Amino acid sequence: MDLDLRKVRYFTAVAEQLHFGRAAERLHITQPVLSRQIRALEKDLDAPLFERDSHGVTLTPAGRQLLDDARQLLAAADATRRRVRRAARGPRRLVVGFRAGVVVTPVLRAFGAAHPDVAVHARRVERDDQERLILDGTVDLAYVRRPIHERGLTLLPLFTEDRVAMLPARHRLAGKRDLALADLAGERWLRCADPLPDDVPIRTVEEKSECVAAGTGITLVPASVAEQYSRPGITCVPVRDAEPDQVFLAWAASHRSPLITEFARTARERA
Repeated sequence: MDLDLRKVRYFTAVAEQLHFGRAAERLHITQPVLSRQIRALEKDLDAPLFERDSHGVTLTPAGRQLLDDARQLLAAADATRRRVRRAARGPRRLVVGFRAGVVVTPVLRAFGAAHPDVAVHARRVERDDQERLILDGTVDLAYVRRPIHERGLTLLPLFTEDRVAMLPARHRLAGKRDLALADLAGERWLRCADPLPDDVPIRTVEEKSECVAAGTGITLVPASVAEQYSRPGITCVPVRDAEPDQVFLAWAASHRSPLITEFARTARERA
């Protein structure tokens, strides 16, 4: 039996809330309707998805597996819908995402010159949404940096670059020509990924810069980011033994388009 995407959306809401009432409110349907749809999905799959008891709702092993697959499945469905609507509106369009520090203008110009009938747009993506924006079709492909959740993506390595320490201008190491990671032992690092409970989440380079300039902490950034976002109050010093940053071009593995292939070729030639 084909998988009903509406039922999958209902399941995902319950799995994320672990509460049928709150999931029903989020979906704008009644709880009895939601319960019937979940039972129907369990019958379709011939597998129990939730354990229900007096303590609440938990996922079964089958439910955890479906949740893992459902997010990618729903993102792919949304991406297909966006691409179809985009094609129906007329002229061809390509939306290219890019991370801070990555200069995409030369590739966009070269691609646009070879494909004057294609409208090419650039959109900034961040560390915490780069995969989602590709998989849900918001961007057709993007220049991304590690760490990358690779599932569902095709990755083309383009280039690497050194990383530098972003320090407050009055930091004790600010005048050094270069540093080793050991020199930075004991420093307070800004945590962009997996922040501690009391940390304020940091998403963008601009937020990092403000925190560094204020003396909140230090961070490592790619050399191109340090160059583009230099400002008073901050000093950037190369770290000779830091792992290089790698830039990839990424697109949805299910998105097979001649435009993607041609843009990837152009990007690789210009890297």
